[in-house]
Amino acid sequence: MPRFAYVNDRYVRHADAAVSIEDRGLVFADAVYEVCQVQKGLVIDLTRHLDRLDRSLAEIYIRAPMTRAALTGIMREVLRRNRVVNGMVYLQVSRGVARRDHVFPSPEVRASLIVTAKSLNPAVNAAKYATGIKAVTVADNRWGRVDIKTVGLLPNVLARQQAKEAGAQEAIFVDSEGNVTEGGATNLWIVDKAGTLVTRPADHAILRGVTRTTLMDVAEKLGLSVDERRFSVAEMLEAREVFVTGATTICLPVVSIDGQTIANGHPGMMAQKIRDAFFAVAEKTVI
Repeated sequence: MPRFAYVNDRYVRHADAAVSIEDRGLVFADAVYEVCQVQKGLVIDLTRHLDRLDRSLAEIYIRAPMTRAALTGIMREVLRRNRVVNGMVYLQVSRGVARRDHVFPSPEVRASLIVTAKSLNPAVNAAKYATGIKAVTVADNRWGRVDIKTVGLLPNVLARQQAKEAGAQEAIFVDSEGNVTEGGATNLWIVDKAGTLVTRPADHAILRGVTRTTLMDVAEKLGLSVDERRFSVAEMLEAREVFVTGATTICLPVVSIDGQTIANGHPGMMAQKIRDAFFAVAEKTVI
């Protein structure tokens, strides 16, 4: 079955989708994006994703290309055309098409919008939940505003490639003080020796993940203690559990970091408990 995409007012076959060579997202990475999980035909945490999209746009002074209702309608149609029941929907908004110049184009230049969707096999994540994943640590050399979800992801790309070449599935960024920030495409959590869930505060050094935020709600419902604080690589390696969270993976155990086994080398019970409760707490939207 052919895939379809929405690009600037047109639904087109995925293979035929294109943007101008002067689109600022292409030329300057002057764009932001969101990724939403779709489970059993429902979009997970849609409101929080669209709220974050609005924040990202505001932070870099891009005007939204349309109303939220119109955008939701496009998402619905893209999901329908791609027959996505379990998978993801991707949104990208750039500052638009204009002659190459670092300064913003005329206010009359309309933002560009891309929406795509694809199916994902739930069995793939299920296998990772059962075995856990490996990770490596890398120096955090990203810009100082990773709290804005921009498409400028070259450091993340290089980090994830380094992880792949080391036989791992995720890279863990470490700041200049030796503290963990987050994963290459995820937020990172540990369960410390006291059994407390620990994750770095959502300052400018990490992305305030939507799944991370919902996990806070899950923890409250389950009566789990959460401590937002910095922690070192050494503390992470000595943790009871380490796991990463993201829109398409939810809560994924990490069982080895830099070749060192975490705890007993098997996925921990806390990650499973959170994952089992997640969808009962997360917003589920029919669009």
